[in-house]
Amino acid sequence: MTRLVVGPFNRVEGDLEVILDVADGKVREARVKSSLYRGFEQILQGKAPLDALVFVPRICGICSVSQSAASANALAAAMGIKPPDNGRLAANLIQSVENLADHVTHFYLFFMPDFARDCYESQPWWYASSARFKAVTGSAAGDFLPARAGLMRAMGLLAGKWPHTLSLQPGGSTHPLGASERLRLVRVLREFRAFLERTLFGDALESVSTLASANELAAWAERHGESDFGLFLRTSQALNLRALGHASVAFMSYGAYEQENGRWWPAGVWAGGPALLDPAQIAEDVSHAWYADAEEPLPPLRGSTLPIADKEAAYTWCKAPRLGGEVIETGALARQVVAGHPLARDLVARDGGSVEARVVARLLEVARLLPAMEAWAEALRPGEPFSVSGELPTDGEGVGLVEAARGSLGHWLNIRRGRIHNYQIIAPTTWNFSPRDAAGRPGALERALVGAPVGEGEKAPVAVQHIVRSFDPCMVCTVH
Repeated sequence: MTRLVVGPFNRVEGDLEVILDVADGKVREARVKSSLYRGFEQILQGKAPLDALVFVPRICGICSVSQSAASANALAAAMGIKPPDNGRLAANLIQSVENLADHVTHFYLFFMPDFARDCYESQPWWYASSARFKAVTGSAAGDFLPARAGLMRAMGLLAGKWPHTLSLQPGGSTHPLGASERLRLVRVLREFRAFLERTLFGDALESVSTLASANELAAWAERHGESDFGLFLRTSQALNLRALGHASVAFMSYGAYEQENGRWWPAGVWAGGPALLDPAQIAEDVSHAWYADAEEPLPPLRGSTLPIADKEAAYTWCKAPRLGGEVIETGALARQVVAGHPLARDLVARDGGSVEARVVARLLEVARLLPAMEAWAEALRPGEPFSVSGELPTDGEGVGLVEAARGSLGHWLNIRRGRIHNYQIIAPTTWNFSPRDAAGRPGALERALVGAPVGEGEKAPVAVQHIVRSFDPCMVCTVH
């Protein structure tokens, strides 16, 4: 048995190391180390509750809107208010623009460049991958970056700026759209649709979103092999990425995008079958994290963040959240499985959660989300209210649960004497990259890395990098 420390990782937001025990050319055990302490939960203590809307977006510049949305929802719950229809639609659009941009950025800039590596030069698909996705010289960035910049004009129209907008408030959006702005928004979305259909998919979004099985996906790839998604599917088949990165844990989603009744993508749990989600079952274990121990795993509303940098048996700043004591995977694949999409469920039934399934689910979500965004933009009613007012209680609590691009994000707020008494955050990567708990159960990534091949002399095994990046980690969101 040999020990291998991989990291820091490039093309990953934040600081990450992976400690691998390797035997017979495979990973036998893995420990995932979040090495940067942030302290946001401590910073927020004693602040005025609405100040959270200024602080929490600064947790991350990539998914700042998701942090804003979770905080606004927690404050709204504490205040007992609900946004009007325009506010709900605007919030959906602001969140979906960021999530859409994150998904496509991950594909083009973080994930696909791995397949332009020289170690794959003998593969018949390598020349196409290298020409398209190699850092600096590949042609894909030149196509994608202007399209992404065009999409982010929608954030200017909807939220005034990005990142760190203050337009999302407990009562809705403080940035109402007029009739001309709504028309410009619709045009921006249609322009980005054109990029997706021309370059990423080579097909209509509706055709991609209705693929219902792994066999239909394979047949689609045969017909659209020259698209960027088609190139990924050919590469995945050649490398058998469907057999790589199985976490074999339950999937969870808080549900995404508020409708008049419920959420468009529903909340739930999938562990071989559907189950209801009970957020009261969430608790955080700190046995192997650099925090003061508690007598038992604590629910976030009673959670604490007291750092102890020299704690024995600890190896990360990331806590270990559990749902009813169980390890959870969250993200686009979890969302689509819980929402009942037949392709996502068929991929999981066939292969479990794999590198291929996570990437396919992310792009499936892109194909499903853009048409919904067009409908939400059309449904906006200029001249009608985008926000309502409310009063903060002197004492109270609230929970804000949203879906960021990378998965389930929760904010738990406790107010006493008009000030923040406690504020706890569990980010998607906190779930996916959690350490072992008191029972010794590893987190989702730690499980997914077991069995990954390690070639002779590999110091940063490429299979390990594929698995890590398939989760699209955001390490700066992981620790607070």
